[in-house]
Amino acid sequence: MGSGQVTSTSELFDFQGKHVTVAGLGVSGVPAAKVLHARGAVVTVVNDGDDARAREQAAELRALGITVRLGDGATLPEGTELIVTAPGWKPDKPLFLAAGKAGVPVWGDVELAWRLRGPDAAPWLAVTGTNGKTTTVQMLASILEAAGLRTAAVGNIGVSLLDAVLGEERYDVLAVELSSYQLHWAPSLRAHSATVLNLAPDHLDWHGSMEAYARDKGRIYEGNKVACVYNVADKATEDLVREADVEEGCRAVGFTLGTPGPSQLGVVDGILVDRAFVENRQKNAQELAEVSDVNPPAPHNIANALAAAALARAFGVPATAVRDGLRAFRPDAHRIAHVADIDGVAYIDDSKATNTHAAEASLASYEPIVWIAGGLAKGATFDELVARSAKRLRGAVLIGADRALIRDALARHAPEVPVVDLDRTDTGAMLQAVTEAKRLARPGDTVLLAPACASMDMFTNYNQRGDAFAAAVRELDA
Repeated sequence: MGSGQVTSTSELFDFQGKHVTVAGLGVSGVPAAKVLHARGAVVTVVNDGDDARAREQAAELRALGITVRLGDGATLPEGTELIVTAPGWKPDKPLFLAAGKAGVPVWGDVELAWRLRGPDAAPWLAVTGTNGKTTTVQMLASILEAAGLRTAAVGNIGVSLLDAVLGEERYDVLAVELSSYQLHWAPSLRAHSATVLNLAPDHLDWHGSMEAYARDKGRIYEGNKVACVYNVADKATEDLVREADVEEGCRAVGFTLGTPGPSQLGVVDGILVDRAFVENRQKNAQELAEVSDVNPPAPHNIANALAAAALARAFGVPATAVRDGLRAFRPDAHRIAHVADIDGVAYIDDSKATNTHAAEASLASYEPIVWIAGGLAKGATFDELVARSAKRLRGAVLIGADRALIRDALARHAPEVPVVDLDRTDTGAMLQAVTEAKRLARPGDTVLLAPACASMDMFTNYNQRGDAFAAAVRELDA
């Protein structure tokens, strides 16, 4: 972990008269364009699409005097001094390549929010990782609220960062979820404390390589002031801490599902304990909460709770607030959500498990399992997932466009597991999948929707996929 004085690059930026190009309309582009325009910038919005929604948004912005170019997101507008991009735009787009040649900086919405903070702005406790970000940020916000602090879960979740930074409400601290996309375009971000929960291959089509993906995740540690929180079980996260340049005195703090060492949080006899933010951490430990206070107490969710607790403790939150905050927390839908018990079989909706890493954590929480999986693989491979989970599987039901990849991995690593391959990608396939899963299951089993894939081949998003699963289960039980 590098040390030394880190100079803040977040001084207030004067946008008056600056020619700023906003790349992309949508949930981040429209508010960014409005904010920049209100601060005197000469704003041009460029957008690849030219559909009805885009034209409606363009009309709204043009009424304010903002220039909008639809159907042309590739050309760098003449005179551009800064680009503010939607986080999903890939770094290899022609617009950004042209900006690089012209020496034009590119910011994301997170960078813009960071630059627009006032002098008395709330510090950020930041969370990233391949999986568990939203749950951890929500747990963190619940803990901070239990401590009596004014806070909000913001960023890639809930309140937008621009709204949090520029709104009238004053916060003591912000719990900030950040995606790898957002971090890529946020060079100046300097959090109070931050964590990378885990690292597994994801979004490699966007980043280009696992190394680039990890590098962007690791940006969250740059300039941390108090604590860089890492996952003891995932050495790659600790490596990112070692590579980070942080403020003098910032500490590396680990979390583990095992017994914690000094400067770690962990679990002892069903108790979450802190050996990082206590006096004489070589000998002492602080009890924080019971494992049963974590909802649900699946292993990967206990890890999320420990990471949230570490960030809260880094901010000075008392142990009782950790316990009370975890007890008050309620997970979002489609995250290992119990739907029903039918004939002694539990039906669990973990539609949010959109990649192999999340699915593996989900599969590790139950046994034996009839696994419903498949969808869009996003370049993922499934051999490691299947090999690690094979002994837990009673059967598998496969749906979606890339199901053959999972079927082949099952044939290689779990040839004895019965597989139902549903050759259909319509939304009605979920009822057939649940019906087949019921046929394979025995009393005491769990039918688990943990697709390990994205949902857009069959559904609008993972929420709709989870809703379809729950509706199919209810129909089964009618």
